Parts: sequence; structure tokens; C-alpha cells
Amino acid sequence: MRRTLTAGRLVVATHNRGKLAELNGLLGPHGAEAVSAASLGISEPEETGTTFADNARLKADHCARASGLPALSDDSGLCVDALGGAPGVHSARWAGPDKDFALAMRNVEEQLQARGAVMPDARKAHFICALCLAWPDGRDEVFEGRVDGTLVWPPRGNKGFGYDPMFVPEGFTQTFGEMEEATKHKMSHRARAFGKLIDAIF
Repeated sequence: MRRTLTAGRLVVATHNRGKLAELNGLLGPHGAEAVSAASLGISEPEETGTTFADNARLKADHCARASGLPALSDDSGLCVDALGGAPGVHSARWAGPDKDFALAMRNVEEQLQARGAVMPDARKAHFICALCLAWPDGRDEVFEGRVDGTLVWPPRGNKGFGYDPMFVPEGFTQTFGEMEEATKHKMSHRARAFGKLIDAIF
């Protein structure tokens, strides 16, 4: 039987301030107060899953058990067609230990250049987001969203986070890094996954 989540406090299982801010923007209208795992002193578990859903579940379950509260986790990443789906679940690792996404974007671009992927049709990519809501008793549910687009170089814009400045979603001319938050929240991979979650639990 599917559970509902009434307005209240939940833990967002992330130490990424950009993700926390975006998820808070999505949660706020539904009366949920989100606190970060970092603020509660909860460590980040090792992400050993082979899919976004695996990693989202691993993080949410860990935070729900550690906090005694419902926990929401996000695992998301960039999948580039010409790179066989990489960086995929390793998207954050491409940024190195300092989470340097300027470095990560350069790494993607160098790999594309090495493959001769310079024309838009050769630079197709998509973002995937898996959201997991977990309860302290071990119950959980995963919701996934996807948005397709094209990669540009050099990166454009300083909004968003991660690979946003090099990703132009289909039907738009701006990168996620150039878009206003309200526009991105209507159609991003995270917004699409979140829409499914909201329909299910609120």
C-alpha cells in the first residue's frame, strides 16, 4: 500500500548545497520542511550502485535510519550518447575530490573532441534523476525523471550547478546555467521526477 507524506520535517540526503536548494524550492509549496543530512551530522554512504535508482535508494535508506525521519534522496547525472552514456552514475566523480564541475565539464568536452563530436547531432545527452523517499522502517519508493538535450561549448551561465552550463534542453536555446530557476523547475529532470513523487505521496 502506497504511503502519503503529510506536511512536516524530512531529511534531504545530500551534502550538495545546489541540490538541497533546488529540492527545497520544489518541496516548499507542499509544506515540507527539509533539513540536510550534513546539518544533522549524517555521513554520506559510499555510492556503490550501478544505477541512479540504486544509489538514490542507498542514500535515502541510510539517512532515514540514521535520523529516524523520512528521508528524500536524489541521484542524478549526465549521460552523453557519444560517450556510451558516461559519465552517468559517475557524474560527480568526474568533478574530482574537490567537486570541481568546471573540470568535469572540460573532461566531457575533451572526450567529445577526441571522438570528433563537434556538430550538435553528435553531442546529444540527457540528464536522469532518481528520487527516493524512504522511511525509518525500511520502506521506500523511487521516482525517475529525464530531460534530453544537446551539449554546448564553452559553458554558458552561472545559475544551477554541476553540468548545467553546458546543457541545452530540447526546445530551448538557453542552457540550464542561463535559465531562471522557475523555468528550470517546470521541466528539469529533477522537476519531472519530483512531479511523480508529489502525485504519489502528497
